[in-house]
Amino acid sequence: MKRTTTTSNTHKNKMVYQQHLLGKTTLFTLTLCASLLSACDNDNETNSYKSANSNDISTYREVSRNEFPKIKNDNNSIVIVHYTSNGEINYSVEWDIEKQSQRWSCYQIYAGNRGSNTSRYYGNPQYPFDPELSSETPYFDGEDPFKGSGFDHGHICPSADRLNSAEANFQTFFLTNMQPQYNAFNAGVWAHMEDFMRDKITKSSSDTLFLCKGGTIDNESQILMHRSNGLIVPKYFFMAALLKRSKDWSNVGALGFFIEQRKTDNYARTSDGTKYDLSPYVVNINELERLTGLDFFCNLPDDIEEVVEGKPVDFLKKVWGPMVSSNLTIQKKTNDDY
Repeated sequence: MKRTTTTSNTHKNKMVYQQHLLGKTTLFTLTLCASLLSACDNDNETNSYKSANSNDISTYREVSRNEFPKIKNDNNSIVIVHYTSNGEINYSVEWDIEKQSQRWSCYQIYAGNRGSNTSRYYGNPQYPFDPELSSETPYFDGEDPFKGSGFDHGHICPSADRLNSAEANFQTFFLTNMQPQYNAFNAGVWAHMEDFMRDKITKSSSDTLFLCKGGTIDNESQILMHRSNGLIVPKYFFMAALLKRSKDWSNVGALGFFIEQRKTDNYARTSDGTKYDLSPYVVNINELERLTGLDFFCNLPDDIEEVVEGKPVDFLKKVWGPMVSSNLTIQKKTNDDY
């Protein structure tokens, strides 16, 4: 069974958003107006061209967008597309019904959604069930499987990438957007990788960043553990990023990160020890596809896909570098932090 939401399904999201986040219709209306004002300069159009390995759009059109990898063509995987009330796609998820786990989240960053118009969502529940996941789809008997696990709720589409509206930020807290991550990884090198990516786009940018992120759930050798409640803990996490500068794809190349999550924060650092050195985790997309078994950016024209996915790693480090977070530093831990 494959399924996606469309704009006609946004009513359910709006009701859940109103119930959990605002609780007052007047506040919801104000937030909706703000989100309408923030919609601009996006790459939301679907592709009219078709490459040799592009996604089949006979069921739904959203999967032709450039951030989407090749979707699984099986009976266990569904696609969930989260729209905001202004009709824009916030982010999308591939959900494996049998594994009860997300495979990836994909989304875009551009000037229109790069603004900071709200703060991080805090509410009850902090991590709501996804309203677009059918009640007939099993999900850990209705319980949050992360509670008591010793792992963080690790955002795949980060909260900090969706501060353009309260509604968009709220949606990033759905449990279908989470993977279990050690705190040292989630709040450390992974957070620095997220900041590195979002910093490529500014509020005045004419570029678009296409992102697909996730954890390894399909290869048993790449799974850290299966918890007693069935929660899969990925051993590795990945990011695939494609930067479109105005209308030009040719000079940047697509960048991949592939990194093992560890309980101990012993990741590479810069010489002064203040930042994580992200360069050891850089791969090109061809290598990332080999490591993950996923086919990224499959909707690009074949000639462009071939060029951007095969750039040498040294070229990528030079063009995308410096390979550090611009805005974050490594926080020194005290005994109170544990």
